Amino acid sequence: MPVPETFPTPTLLPLGDSAFLVRFGTTLTDAANRAAIALAAMLDNAPIPGVVEIMPNLVSVLLRYDPLLASPAAILGELRVRLFGLADAGREPRRWTVPVVFDGPDLAETAEALGMSTEAFIAAHNAPLRVLATGFAPGFVYCGLHDGLVLPRRTTVRPSVPAGSVLFAAGQTAITATDMPTGWHVIGRTAFSNFDAAGHPPTLLSAGDLIAFEVAS
Repeated sequence: MPVPETFPTPTLLPLGDSAFLVRFGTTLTDAANRAAIALAAMLDNAPIPGVVEIMPNLVSVLLRYDPLLASPAAILGELRVRLFGLADAGREPRRWTVPVVFDGPDLAETAEALGMSTEAFIAAHNAPLRVLATGFAPGFVYCGLHDGLVLPRRTTVRPSVPAGSVLFAAGQTAITATDMPTGWHVIGRTAFSNFDAAGHPPTLLSAGDLIAFEVAS
């Protein structure tokens, strides 16, 4: 399925009798993530008749449709039309600043593993990032991609870290909004909360938003 050169060529995969997965890559890249965000935004702005749910991921978008309202061929045809105009989709990104107390138990070890001082790592980490996706747990947010700062996850999992933990791994920073286990490196904490169960919507950050971390005063 050809799309403008700015985005990877997508693969359209039927899932059962009521869903399609539009996948822009098998690994996380900046281009694949941008394409997934753009398609999700386009589908929000111009819904496909019969589609009842859109679930974007880091490099893909899942569309669930009602087979009583639309056939697979109709959904596929509408998807093809939208993919041809994908480069023009999207919205003006919102910008956020998130203060962080950099005192996590893995901060010094993370900086050392990258061959940097703690101060140099924090400065490099705080370069502006894009919200790649939200999900996995309520309010959990993935931000990236860090240029040159790539470190695998820990080999052991912490049973629980508190809400507001700032995590780092695989060229990404994540923020937890609930207490949860994690294998990511814990580098700090923030008072910023991305989840309010009573809110409409319940999360503040959306994929495509721009985020800047700063040292909390």
